[in-house]
Amino acid sequence: MNIDKNSPLPIYYQLEKAIKEWIEQKELVPGDVIPSEREFAEMYSISRMTVRQAMNHLVNEGYLIRKRGKGTFVAEREKAKKMRMRSLISFSEDMKQRGLQPKAKVLEFKVLPAEPLSAKKLQIKEYAPIYKVITIRSADQEPMAFETSYMPVSLMPTLTKEAVEKSLYDYMEKTLMLRIDRASQTLEAAAAKKTVAEMLKIEENDPVLLVKRVSYLEDGRPFEFVNSVYRGDRYQFCTEMIRV
Repeated sequence: MNIDKNSPLPIYYQLEKAIKEWIEQKELVPGDVIPSEREFAEMYSISRMTVRQAMNHLVNEGYLIRKRGKGTFVAEREKAKKMRMRSLISFSEDMKQRGLQPKAKVLEFKVLPAEPLSAKKLQIKEYAPIYKVITIRSADQEPMAFETSYMPVSLMPTLTKEAVEKSLYDYMEKTLMLRIDRASQTLEAAAAKKTVAEMLKIEENDPVLLVKRVSYLEDGRPFEFVNSVYRGDRYQFCTEMIRV
């Protein structure tokens, strides 16, 4: 690859375009390690900041993936399939539809009094008992999301950590015979904070998606209030809109 410093095209764009072509032409394949920022900078006599800009774009687009302490690698592009926001499905169901093996690791499972925000979202009284569950969700043994959820104890008094790790929605529908109906959620782009970045095995300030969701039963009762942080290089949401 040649970097033309006299070209009107920005240097970072030239580098980004070249790496994309290597990947699309199979000169680089999933799992291949990419030269470091320092190596690219020395190779083409360009600044590391310029290299970092190109790398960040490629990570955001799902071409590359950073692994803490190991380097930057060509990503498995098929893992970046879109989640269509037309139906309410669990993380496990979503991953299985993508051909991936889901896993949930519960880091915290406890009962505590509902503070004002959770009580409002769950339409219960303040200080009513709720579950607080913190979970790392993975696909093919790779962390995908860091999730904090709150659920009324009154709706599922027999809920266990093991049931959450297996599949909350399966437990609700098949064991408790509750009918899940719909959800309301918001999405926001953000930069990963240090603690969450460590959990998701990405770099601090890497792009993430913040998803806040309230899910409801068929009778209209909210059963969960969830705050999730999804890796920006591994997860996409897609929605379809109809003009009315």
